[in-house]
Amino acid sequence: MREAVMRNVSGAQMLEHWENYVRINMRGFRAQALRNGMDVTMTWGPLAEDMSIVERVEFIKGPAGFMLSSNSPSGFYNIVTKKPSVNAPKEVTLTIGSFNTLRATADFGGKLTKDGKLLYRVNLMGQMKESHRDYEFNDRVTIAPSLKYKIDENTTLTGEYIYQFSRMSVVGGSYAFSVNGFGTLDRDYTLAEPNIDPTDINEHTAFVNLNHKFNDSWEVTAQIGYLNYLQYGSSLWPDSVTAAGIYRNLSIWDALSEVRSGQAYINGDVITGNVSHKILIGLDAEQKKYYADWFQNGSLDVTPLAYDNPVHNVPTSQIPVFDRSESIRKRSYGTYLAGQSSRLTSLYLQDELGFFENSLRLTVAGRYSAYESSSYGAVSDDEVFTPRIGLSYSIDENTSVYSLYDVSFLPQTGSDYNGNAFDPVKAKNIEAGIKRKWADNKWNSSLTAYHLTEDNVLTTDPEHIYYSVQLGQVRSQGIEFDLQGEVLPGLAVIFNYAYTDVEVTEDTDESAIGSAVAGHSKHITNGWLSYNLPGNTLHGLGVSLGYQYLVDRSTWAWDAENDSMLPDYFRLDGAVTYNLEKISIKLNVNNILDEYLYSGGPYADYYYWQTEPGRNFRLETSYRF
Repeated sequence: MREAVMRNVSGAQMLEHWENYVRINMRGFRAQALRNGMDVTMTWGPLAEDMSIVERVEFIKGPAGFMLSSNSPSGFYNIVTKKPSVNAPKEVTLTIGSFNTLRATADFGGKLTKDGKLLYRVNLMGQMKESHRDYEFNDRVTIAPSLKYKIDENTTLTGEYIYQFSRMSVVGGSYAFSVNGFGTLDRDYTLAEPNIDPTDINEHTAFVNLNHKFNDSWEVTAQIGYLNYLQYGSSLWPDSVTAAGIYRNLSIWDALSEVRSGQAYINGDVITGNVSHKILIGLDAEQKKYYADWFQNGSLDVTPLAYDNPVHNVPTSQIPVFDRSESIRKRSYGTYLAGQSSRLTSLYLQDELGFFENSLRLTVAGRYSAYESSSYGAVSDDEVFTPRIGLSYSIDENTSVYSLYDVSFLPQTGSDYNGNAFDPVKAKNIEAGIKRKWADNKWNSSLTAYHLTEDNVLTTDPEHIYYSVQLGQVRSQGIEFDLQGEVLPGLAVIFNYAYTDVEVTEDTDESAIGSAVAGHSKHITNGWLSYNLPGNTLHGLGVSLGYQYLVDRSTWAWDAENDSMLPDYFRLDGAVTYNLEKISIKLNVNNILDEYLYSGGPYADYYYWQTEPGRNFRLETSYRF
């Protein structure tokens, strides 16, 4: 996911994670995570999708995503998984790489009946992988079968099941802590111990999708989805960080999460006089529940883990033993309720009106949402209407301009120090842009400017660091530029740049107004060049080189000052590929310059950060049959 996301989308920034899930920020805020249109965003989750099951990753920026779900004003990314098709590929892949990486995948499918009415597809993946840090690993298994049945010429029924298993080292072991500042420890510094039990995550996801075409103009789609996430493990975090080293604390982290989702929508085309209409009417409902036990914990160290030449020799008798005799649901009612639940039901309507043979398009839309949420014992509910209006014009067949105004609404989990539930995020966005196709659509470009205000943003409570308070209002504004395609014969380019400026505009503490907001880089640019060598001798040989450059990085949580707290980030990656008729070989080399790369933040009276590996490689061989 890190490589797939970071290269292709302007302004998308992945923050440090705990190997089990991915957090992506856009336009200064967290993007919602969707899987086949189902919102699976959790406070800590969901389990990151293995790329073996991913058909494509869709990005929708800004509040416009509210047509699919209540959404973050930054937008969302939607993982579309592989589906059955008549010409589904049949492929096996073997991969070896740095840190004892061993990986195998299989993708096969096709017809189950001669008439082609029943199709299937199966994706399998197994992986064992260690890390640049000792005692750190992540072994994964993915099984994803799906069926598609053509009931008649106009109706299809698709069923899909995804099982993902991850066995990983103790959560939090990948972080470094010091009172001396960021980056002051070796890249391979670890808090983990070899005799701490691993964390196991089992995730089951199922979808059933029904699509029916009434005619060439109208169709209806209905889908139900279910996700069950079960985690048994533990987490490392300091008891204290001193000049002599780190006193570690090991706490239980067992979690259960369920997501239930249902969607139905009708879309079609109508013409009234000289005006065309593209109409979308939809209903969606979802329920989320999250339970966690992180109440049990104990100190791991009698003497601190040193910064220089740390000794990892904690006796097993000194490692805390956790009581799992009761279910996670029961254990989540500890010192306070560590459970979250929410219900959301929405009705939405959109009409895109086309004038002058559809060269001028006016979009008018609205969404009515009713929600109820309970988080850590605090309950809130509300009914909200969010409108959207957009205007786009095709200057010619290759160039179009657009502008829009839209509003977003997103319930928030958690409560403040006094147990009061947080109000939902409400945001307004004004956006305009231009898009153009070049050289007979061989490459394209887009330029966007936006101004976004978000109310009820959370930040750290300055008096109670483990709690949050609602700021008031934050303003995010910026410019995004994207270019991609084949600019010269054999030379494909992906290039993007984003300028993002996020600051507090309203706050009960007047001194905070104008201060930077954590979780973004003011400048982000990505570039990726891929060149397939011409000629018969070198036919099938390709080379690629790409970079990511982050400038003026803020920390992502708890605290951020007006000045840049993290150093600029530059990562250079490359690849060599060779494709024959049935066999392809790919060598990826990441962090070619072997830079010390990290992200993190201040916490209490010390600093924490997570490093990326130095120069590393991955060699992949695929066979298609």
